[in-house]
Amino acid sequence: MEKVINLNMPSSSDGMSRIDGRLKVTGAAKYSAEYTVEGLTYGVLVGSTITNGTITSMDTKAAEHAPGVLAVVTHLNAPKVPGFQPDPSKPAPKKGPLKIFDDNKIVYNGQPIALVIADTYERALYGASLVKAQYNKEPHQTSLQESIGKGYPPHGDGLYKRGTEDAWKLAPFKVEQEYIVSTNTHNPMELHAIIARWDADDKLTVWDKTQGVKATQNDVARLFKIPVHNVQVNSKFVGGAFGSALRTWPHEVAAIVGAKVVKRPVKLVLSRADMFTSVGYRPYTWQKIAIGATADGKLTGITHEAYGQTSAYENFTEGTVRVSLNTYACPNVNTKYNLVSLNVGTPTWMRGPGEATGAFALESALDELSYDLKLDPIELRLRNYAEVDPESGKPYSSKFLNEAYQMGADHIGWKERKQEPGAVKKDGWFVGYGMGGGMFGAYRDGATVKATMMTDGRLILQTAVSDIGPGTGTAMVLIAAEKMGIPADKITFENGESDLPDAPMQGGSGTTSSVGSAVHDACAELKQKFQKLIGNGDTDNPDYVQVLKQHNLPLLEVTTKSNGGDERKNYSMNSWSVHFVRVLVNAATGVVKIDKVASVADSGHIVSPKTARSQVVGGAIGGIGMALMEESIIDHRYGRYINNNFADYHVPVNADIPQIDALFVNKPDPYINPMGAKGMAEIALIGMAAAVANAVYNASGKRVRELPITPDKVMA
Repeated sequence: MEKVINLNMPSSSDGMSRIDGRLKVTGAAKYSAEYTVEGLTYGVLVGSTITNGTITSMDTKAAEHAPGVLAVVTHLNAPKVPGFQPDPSKPAPKKGPLKIFDDNKIVYNGQPIALVIADTYERALYGASLVKAQYNKEPHQTSLQESIGKGYPPHGDGLYKRGTEDAWKLAPFKVEQEYIVSTNTHNPMELHAIIARWDADDKLTVWDKTQGVKATQNDVARLFKIPVHNVQVNSKFVGGAFGSALRTWPHEVAAIVGAKVVKRPVKLVLSRADMFTSVGYRPYTWQKIAIGATADGKLTGITHEAYGQTSAYENFTEGTVRVSLNTYACPNVNTKYNLVSLNVGTPTWMRGPGEATGAFALESALDELSYDLKLDPIELRLRNYAEVDPESGKPYSSKFLNEAYQMGADHIGWKERKQEPGAVKKDGWFVGYGMGGGMFGAYRDGATVKATMMTDGRLILQTAVSDIGPGTGTAMVLIAAEKMGIPADKITFENGESDLPDAPMQGGSGTTSSVGSAVHDACAELKQKFQKLIGNGDTDNPDYVQVLKQHNLPLLEVTTKSNGGDERKNYSMNSWSVHFVRVLVNAATGVVKIDKVASVADSGHIVSPKTARSQVVGGAIGGIGMALMEESIIDHRYGRYINNNFADYHVPVNADIPQIDALFVNKPDPYINPMGAKGMAEIALIGMAAAVANAVYNASGKRVRELPITPDKVMA
C-alpha cells in the first residue's frame, strides 16, 4: 500500500487555472500545422471514388504540369516503405494496417490513392482536383445489418460465461431488447496534421498531432527502418483527439514518403471531409441484451451479444460487452462479441471505447426492467450493488458509487421524478428524468520524469507525455507544488517531445495516475538529494535556492522512473460515474431539449478541481452528442459518406447545452498511486447516452433504442 499524499491545496490553488490557458486563448500555443519550417511544401490527398476494386490506370499528367506542383505520389511511383514489405521468414498476415501507396487495391471509399505536393496549399488543392483514376469496380458491402450473419469472433470463440448460460430466461421478470449505436466520427476542433522533414537519409523530424510522441517515434522508426533515436516527434499542443491520435495513420506515412520524394518538408492537413475516412470512428454496433430478475429486483442473469463493424483489411476490437461482466452483482452472465468486415476504414478508440457503447444497452435495459418491476431505477441498481468485483472476486481498491447516486439524485431533484412516463407536462413540453451509470478501469503505467531545481528557484519538470487538452500540465504542477512545498508559479512543465523522458500515450484515462506518480516520485527523490546536501535537521521543505548557492551548484536534478507495484494483483481498480439528466420533449414535434445535467464522478482524489470539472463537462457534452445528434451516414449504394461536413454531421453547440454540474465524491483511492487519483475522462461520457434515452422515455413514454434520438424516432 502506498502512502496517499494530501493534496488539499490552499483555496487559491484549488481553483488554479490551466498553466497553458493564456497561451491557448491568445493564440500563442503552437499546434502541429503552425510551425514555420524552411522550404515548406504542402500536400493534399486524393481519395478513391469507388468502394471496392482495383485501380487500372491513373492520369496524373495534368496535375504534374499544374502551376507550383512539385510531385504527384501514387502507388506507381512511391518509394517503397520498408516496413510494408513482407518478411520472407514469416507467414504473411491475413489482415493489418492499410499500406498506403503500396498497391492498386481499393478497400473503401475515400481511400487515399495519391498525394499532390505543391509550393502552396491552394496549388496543391487544385492539382489534386486534376488527378483522375480508372477502376475495376467490384461489389462492396458497407451495411452491418445486411452482413451480420457473416460476423466472426476476433479471438477464440468470442464467448464468455459465468454461472449458467441464458439464466435470464428462467426469471419471473425479464427484458430482451436490441440496441444500436450509429457510427460516430472523430471531429475534434484541431484537424489532424503533420509536417515531415528528412534531415538526412536516416534522420527525420516531424511535428504531428499525436497522443503519444514515443509511440509515434517507434512506429515511424519501424516503418522506415531507421534508428529510433534518429526520429524526433514534436506534439506540444493537441487540439482535442479523444482516441483519434492513438495510432499512426496512413496520412502520416504519406507525408513522410512525400517529403522523401520532393526532398523538402511537407505539411499535410486533413480536410474536414478527410476526417471521416482517415482517423477512425466509433464503430456502428448492434447489440442484444437480455436481463432477468426476481420480483424484488435481484438480477439472476445477463446475456449480452454485440456485433461491431471493422474494416475489410484490419480487425478493430473494443470492450463493448465488458460492462455486463462486472458492473453489477449478478451470478450468471454470458456474452458474445463478433466483428463484421465491411468496405469501410478501420474504426478506432473513441472516448469511452466499447464501454460507452455497451453501457447504452446495459443501462437502457436496466431502466426498462425498473418499469416492469415498478421500482425506482436507482433502487434497482442499489439492490444489485457489487461490493466486490463479480468477475474476478477481488475487492475494489475503492468504490463510493452509492454515495455518487445520492449526490446526483439530490442535485438533479430526482424526488420530483414520476414513475409513470408522460406524467409531467409544462408549457407544451413533457418533462422527464433519467440516469445512467459508467465504469472504466483505473490504470497506472510506467512513466519517467526529469525534475530540475534551478538557482533562481524554478523547478522544471520534463516528460514526453502529450497533452490533448485535459489540463495535464496543470495537474502535474499541482502535484509537484504540494510535494516540494513551493508556489505553483515557480514550476514549469515541459512535454510533448520525443527526446524527453519516456511516458505512456495519453489515453485510457491513465495520465494523471501514471505521469503524476512519476512527478511525485521525482520530487521525492529530488528532496532527498537536497536533504543529503544539508545533512540532518528540519529539512522537510528546505530553502532550495540557498542550498544550491551554499554548495556552489548551478542546479540539482533527478530522472526518476515510476511504476506501480502488485496492487492490481490484489484489487480490482475502476473509476465510476453516474449521470442524471432532466429533459424536455416537445409533444408536437418530438424535439428533445436537455434541461439540466448532474454528472458525478467517483474517481479518487481530485488533484486539479478546475480542470477536472472541464473533463466531466466535456465528457457529458460528448455523451449528449452521442445520444441526440452524432451519426455518420453512408449511402450504401455507393459506400460513401453523405454528411462528411459540419453542416450535416451534427455535434452539440452552446445552444444545445445547459449548465452542466460536475460533482465529485473526492475520496482518495489508497492503493492505485501516491495521489489517490483515478482517471475520469472515460467515465465522464460512459452512461450519458443511456441517461438521456431513459429521460426521454420518462418524459414521453417513447423508448428509443437506436442512437441518435432524433425527432422522427420520438414521434414514430
